[in-house]
Amino acid sequence: MSLPFLRRAILALAVLLLAGTRPAAAQGDPSFNLVNRSGQTIQELYVSSADLNTWGQDLLGNNVLESGRSFPVRLPVGQCSNDIRVVYAGGRSEERRATNTCQVNDVVFGNQASPGQGEGKRGPTTSGRTGNPSFNLVNRTGKTIQVLRASPSSESSWGEDRLGNAVVPPGGSFAIRLPAGECNYDIRVEYDDRAAEERRGVDLCNLANVTFP
Repeated sequence: MSLPFLRRAILALAVLLLAGTRPAAAQGDPSFNLVNRSGQTIQELYVSSADLNTWGQDLLGNNVLESGRSFPVRLPVGQCSNDIRVVYAGGRSEERRATNTCQVNDVVFGNQASPGQGEGKRGPTTSGRTGNPSFNLVNRTGKTIQVLRASPSSESSWGEDRLGNAVVPPGGSFAIRLPAGECNYDIRVEYDDRAAEERRGVDLCNLANVTFP
C-alpha cells in the first residue's frame, strides 16, 4: 500500500469519526430551558420520559416561574422524548406530549406556542368529550392514601394503581398522569386503614385537582 493512499485512508476515517460523534453528542442532550410567556405564573412543573406512566416530582419545588422568565431543566443524556406538564396559578394545567427536547433549546408555554404544541391543554373540549384528564390528587384527610385507581367510566375494571410505589400522606398531593382522550373517569382511593372511597363520573377535563374527602 502506497504512502499517499494510506494518508488518504486515515484522513477519510478521521472525517467519518468526527461526523459520527458530533451529531450524536448534540442529539443526546435533552436538557432545555422552560420559557413562560403565558402571562400567568407557573407553580408546578413536571417532566418525565414519554415511556413512563407517572409524572414524578414537581421540579420547581418551593419556587414559581413568573411570566417572562425561564427555568433550566436538566435531564439524563439520551432521554430525548419527554412529556412536559405545567400547572398555573389558579390550577389550570397544560401539557406537551412526546417532545423531542434533544432538538430544541427552549420549550415555550404561552400565546407564542402553536396550536399543535398546545395539545393536551385544559379548556373547552370537543363534542365527543375528549381532552386532557390528568389531575392533581390532593389528600385532605387524616389518613395516608396508598392506592389510587382511575379508569374511564366506560370501562368495567379499575385498572392499575396510578401511584405506583408512592403514597400520598395527609396534606400531600400527587400528579396523576392519564392519557389524553376520554374525560369522564371513575376514581377510587384506598387508605392505610384499608378503608376506600370512590368518585363516579368525574369530568376530569374541567378539573385540575381532585380532593379527598
